[in-house]
Amino acid sequence: MDNASSDATGRLAQELWPQDAPAPLRVVHEARLGLAYARRLGISIARYELLSFVDDDNWVSRDWVQLVWEFMSEHPEAGACSGFCDAECEIPPPGWFQFISEMYSVNRPEEKLEQRAALCGAGLTLRKSALLELDKKGFRTWLVDRQGMMLTAGEDSELCLALHLAGWQLWYEPRLRLRHFLPANRLEWSYLRRLARGAGLSSPALDGYFFAMKPKRTGVTRLLRRVRETWSWQLLSVLRKLSWQLLKLVSSLWSPMEGDIGVLHLERQSGRCLGLLQMRRHYGARIREIRTLFQQSCWLRRNGQLPN
Repeated sequence: MDNASSDATGRLAQELWPQDAPAPLRVVHEARLGLAYARRLGISIARYELLSFVDDDNWVSRDWVQLVWEFMSEHPEAGACSGFCDAECEIPPPGWFQFISEMYSVNRPEEKLEQRAALCGAGLTLRKSALLELDKKGFRTWLVDRQGMMLTAGEDSELCLALHLAGWQLWYEPRLRLRHFLPANRLEWSYLRRLARGAGLSSPALDGYFFAMKPKRTGVTRLLRRVRETWSWQLLSVLRKLSWQLLKLVSSLWSPMEGDIGVLHLERQSGRCLGLLQMRRHYGARIREIRTLFQQSCWLRRNGQLPN
C-alpha cells in the first residue's frame, strides 16, 4: 500500500520483489494520508476472506498464513484474531520498557488463548465478510490512526469493538507469532510520551462503543448513566483528574521525568482533554449513532441470526 508517499517506495518495492516469489506483489495507491484510509482501501480490493494487517515493522512467523487459516476455519464465529507479538529492539530497551511494553503492542509471555473485546493492530486478522456486514448496516469508522508524524491511534480498536458489538467473537491465539521491530528513536522517552498523548487524543471517539457495551438500566440509574455519558461530564472528569496532579503536570512540561509512569497517565489525560474539545460538536451525535446502529445488531444476536 502506497499511502501518499513522497518518494519512490511503490516503484522500488515492485523492482525489488523477486520474480519467482510464491505470491505476486500488487502496489495500491491511497492519496489520503492516514493508516485507516490505507487499510480500508486494502480491505475493499482484497480478493480473499481472511485479511491480516502486517506493517513493514511486523515480522510474522513462516507458518503465519497456515495458522491463521486453520484457526479462523475452526472458529467461524470469530470476526478477528491476533497473535503473540514480541519486541525486536534495535538497541537494548530502557529499564522502563518492561512495564509499558503493551503500548508498543508487545504481549506478555503468560497470556493464554482467550476471547477479548479488543485486539492489537499488529498482525490483526479480520474476516472480510464480517466487515462487509458492518458496512451494510451503516457502520463507519471515525478514527484515521497514524497520520504522517501524528501518533494518533485506535482505528484497529474501533474495528474490533464494532465487531464485538455486532456479535462476533475476538480471539487471541498465542501460536500466531510475530516480532515488532522497534528502532532506537521509538525507544526514547519523548516518543513514548507522544504515543500516550496520541492514544488519549483518540480515546473519545471510542467512548460510544464502551457505553453501548454496558448492560441496560432503568429509572434513576439510567438517567444518571446518560448524564455521565455527556460531553460535559466527560470533560469535567478529565479536568478533575488533571487538577489532582497539577504540580506534576506543570513540572512535566519542563522536565522529561523519564521512567515515571504517572507522566504517561498525565499525557493520556491531556490528550483525551484535547480530543474531547475537538469532538465537542459531534460527541453526543456519535454516541447516539453507535447506540442506534448496534441496538439492531443486539436484537439479531438474541434471535440467533448472528454468532454468539
